[in-house]
Amino acid sequence: MHVGADTGGTFTDLVDERGRVRKVCSTPEDPVVALEDGLRALGSERPSRLAHGTTVATNALLERTGARVALVATRGFADVIEIARQARPSLYDVWADRPEPLVARDYRFEVDERLDARGRALVPVDERSIPDLPHDVEAVAVCLLHSDLSPEHEQRVGELLLARGLDVTCSHEVSPEFREYERMVTTVLNAYLRPRCRSYLSAMAALADDVLVMTSAGGLVPALAAADVPATLLLSGPAGGVRAAAAVAAACGFPDAVSFDMGGTSTDVCLVRGGAPEPAAGRVVAGFPLRLPALDVHTIGAGGGSIAALDAGGALVVGPRSAGAVPGPACYGRGGDRPTVTDADLVLGRIPTDAVFPELGRLDVAAARKALDRADVDAAGVVAVVDAAMERAVRRVTVERGVDPAALALVAFGGAGPLHACAIADALGMRAVIVPPRAGVLSAVGLLTARRRRGLVRSWPSPASRDGLERALDVLARDAGALVGSGASVETFVDCRYAGQSHELTVGTPDEFHDEHRRRNGYERRDDVVEIVALRASAEGQHTLDVEQLPDVPRRAADGPAVVAEPDATMWLPEGWVARPGALGAWVLRRRSDA
Repeated sequence: MHVGADTGGTFTDLVDERGRVRKVCSTPEDPVVALEDGLRALGSERPSRLAHGTTVATNALLERTGARVALVATRGFADVIEIARQARPSLYDVWADRPEPLVARDYRFEVDERLDARGRALVPVDERSIPDLPHDVEAVAVCLLHSDLSPEHEQRVGELLLARGLDVTCSHEVSPEFREYERMVTTVLNAYLRPRCRSYLSAMAALADDVLVMTSAGGLVPALAAADVPATLLLSGPAGGVRAAAAVAAACGFPDAVSFDMGGTSTDVCLVRGGAPEPAAGRVVAGFPLRLPALDVHTIGAGGGSIAALDAGGALVVGPRSAGAVPGPACYGRGGDRPTVTDADLVLGRIPTDAVFPELGRLDVAAARKALDRADVDAAGVVAVVDAAMERAVRRVTVERGVDPAALALVAFGGAGPLHACAIADALGMRAVIVPPRAGVLSAVGLLTARRRRGLVRSWPSPASRDGLERALDVLARDAGALVGSGASVETFVDCRYAGQSHELTVGTPDEFHDEHRRRNGYERRDDVVEIVALRASAEGQHTLDVEQLPDVPRRAADGPAVVAEPDATMWLPEGWVARPGALGAWVLRRRSDA
């Protein structure tokens, strides 16, 4: 039996290959407990394959509960992590600060060595300069100048520190790409997260014969391999949902769409073009630049558990604070007394008062009203505020990138997504809303049907030269394929830019760059030199299960206004909207005038 399991802030969702679904309350203090509970409820206590999406890395970063990290850098470069870039977090907000570095000043150390900009040794490693580290250091990040081009110096320093019994992360093992600040931060992030994530993922290994974990790039890797590079897991859960949403949208005739995943704590949106989620070469997570491949998911603190309150000026605000799994919204009857989006939806009749939810029973509408009244907030206002925040999130991945949302469908999932999707689509004039089968656990479906995938990247030392390019790509492709195993399909890519530019685009070959630059930026300069700055290879294993192979979910047409409650999610169909059965057991929602 194969199982997909997604651990969220409020619920842990599980789906097996027979299409059976279970939702259990998450156990943030030990997420493995909820997974064990879910597997027992599913009747599959030890599946042959468990594909998992985790929030442990994300929560450790957001809550600052990672390891105490020391940084070892080239002489004169230890403070790069704090100097950062010239760009300010908010251009016109003089009070906006960057997050505190994850390495305190007293824990930054330097060694004598130096490579030039081509990776050639100028000063050998002086092993005597490797410092003694404070006794309370739990992990060490080693990031030496230009080690993305030549890792020998970094390897030697790492070996000597490892011999002291330290947990060592070297930058060439995590992010062998140029740009010193981003590479250093990514290396420190990995060192900061690894002790906690390694413990958690090692404990998970006993849950199934084959335990796999979803990376931020949307592929599965073995749990113990993921434990070595936990920085790749910061968007683990959302990536699974995006891939499943893209597959369902394409099957329903909408290869261009926006995935809209509203859970208990957050909302994640991602642009899908041509049936494929948009990738990102790097992301900013909790204010830190992460130089690792990821799907281009934009996350905001708006979910069913988001708390509503009046600020000091009397304005209504919703989120980013959440009631979480414990105590949860007031209507859960678990001791929560602050009003949330779920409480507002229940009071407005968008969630049936007689609906019975797994592990929660019947929701307490009187407790929801009491919480709203105590906080002096209006249920309709709470919904309007959270809808406006989610509309801005969808605009962020469409309008702000020159994409007209009117040409797209909105794929709504997560426990709360189908409750709010029509309002978002109306505000943006989107063509349709798609509610996939098993919408409330779609991220778990995406995990269940995902493939093994590994990616490798290497800096290219001679941007204007293509000498040896094909051979270097072949070697990289072979190495990536070996990580996945027999039967892997491998693609190669190059990061290119016009000479003088400070940003790159990833394309299949340099010859594709001009057209992609026009698509992304609205213009091209065919007479300019195209530089290559990095090479990439992505290897993908064979499918064991497709979304199309899961059992169909029967659907009947519905006209709004209507509430459709299912065990894993609730759909609100407003006046003027109709729902019609679509492919794979999805609903396709349209305005009555367009149906």
